[in-house]
Amino acid sequence: MARYQGCPTPDSDKDGITDEDDKCPTVFGVARYQGCPVPDTDGDGTNDEDDKCVTIPGPADNFGCPVITEEVKKKVNTAAKNILFITGSAKLQTSSYKGLNDVILIMKDNPAMSLAIDGHTDNVGSDELNQKLSDNRAAAVKNYLVSKGIDESRITSTGHGETMPIADNATAAGRQQNRRSEMTLSYYK
Repeated sequence: MARYQGCPTPDSDKDGITDEDDKCPTVFGVARYQGCPVPDTDGDGTNDEDDKCVTIPGPADNFGCPVITEEVKKKVNTAAKNILFITGSAKLQTSSYKGLNDVILIMKDNPAMSLAIDGHTDNVGSDELNQKLSDNRAAAVKNYLVSKGIDESRITSTGHGETMPIADNATAAGRQQNRRSEMTLSYYK
């Protein structure tokens, strides 16, 4: 090219994009970002294309999201184990509120965190009734959290009916274990 006295158009950063077309001519980049590197908005070393938490830093082995501590997981699991309902209904017993209030504090302290609520039943009653009951119970937990200021978009609630037992439904103790709520925190959906 005459402008460069017969030499090729320079590519200072050797990324294959000539300096004339490169928006970041001194930094190795990729064509889809006009020669600039893939962005890393939160500066955690995980580029935005691989980062599930683009605005909050976290380790690469956790998809660029913060790690939820075992202490926090334990609090949420304890709260879930203490979610109780009036028999045969989706009305929360007041004894459930203390643990749920702990979850609310955790979520308020971590505004990027999401929560999945899963409701389960034993096999007493019809499949349809148990599915509806588990849906309604998971929704009741969600509604309580939303009523205390947690944005609804941060919470999913799913009922599984009697489809995922963790114990034998042939015994009262097994059925009691199967009637449960589970809550799982995450930083990505």
